[in-house]
This record gives sequence, structure tokens and C-alpha cells, in this order.
Amino acid sequence: MLDSNFNAKLGDFGLARLVDHAKESRITNLAGTKGYIDPRCVITCRASKESDIYSFGIVALDVACGRKPINHDAPEDQVVIGEALNAVDQRLGGCFDEQQMKCLLIVGLWCTCSEHDCRPLIREVIQVLNFEAPLPILQLDTLVSSDHTPTRNEATSLLSNSNGSIVSME
Repeated sequence: MLDSNFNAKLGDFGLARLVDHAKESRITNLAGTKGYIDPRCVITCRASKESDIYSFGIVALDVACGRKPINHDAPEDQVVIGEALNAVDQRLGGCFDEQQMKCLLIVGLWCTCSEHDCRPLIREVIQVLNFEAPLPILQLDTLVSSDHTPTRNEATSLLSNSNGSIVSME
């Protein structure tokens, strides 16, 4: 999953192996699982470290929530934003460390920010997951794709923890 320089090498379980991240890559025939591939990668046909980070974030959220990234039965415009621990896989029956789970959920969201330059380096992800660095403050507008404008209810229903908001509207 990581190379010797701690660069992410995960992209839908193999996409990253098809391209050389040291060079600007362009792929002509994209194959992968819908939901795990960075939407920008699909549009531009360019794989990058940031697209690998996106895939890592989706996997982190998948693990924490016990759900696939795309629910084909949900309305297309549905955006679920609420208390972080309500997203946790119910099959765990509450048998998990809340601090670790919140950390995993926040890191997953951070890795899937809609803007590439808002996504972390894999070193930063590791530091946060190891509690060697503070949790990032995420902005709602970077969590939602640019072609979706959040409603007022979505905007006021922020992920939060006992230490306050982890998502900022500014």
C-alpha cells in the first residue's frame, strides 16, 4: 500500500500499479470499481498520488461504516452528514474505541476531499491515525463535490465530537 518513501500506492486495488507516479500519468482505459476511484481521475483520465489517497479514504470509510461507497437504492441527491459515530457499522455493537473510530472517519473524509490540494499526504494520514498529530479541521465545502450545493439543513448538521466541530463552514 505504501512505497519506500511512504507514498500511497492504493488506487482501487491496483490502478496505481498501472502508472508511474514519478511522471505525470495519463490512462486511456480506466477500469475499477465505481465509488473507489477518484471522480477527477475518471474525468481527466489522470492517476495521481491524490487519487490514490482518495481511494484510501474510501476504503477507510468503508471499513468504519461497513457500507459500500455507493448505495444504488439511495436517492442520487442524498448527502448524509450527522454525528460521526452514527455512521459506524452497527454490526460492531458498540465494541470499539470511540476515539480511534472518530479518527478513522475523519481521516477517511479528509482523504476524500473534493479538492485535490486539500487531501493529505500519506505521512500526515499515518501521523493522525497514530495520534501523533491533531485531527484536521475539515471544511464542509471541501467534503461535498463542487457540483452539489449543500442545503441549509446539511450545512448546519455537522460532524462533531466532544471537543467541538470537526467541520467548519468558513
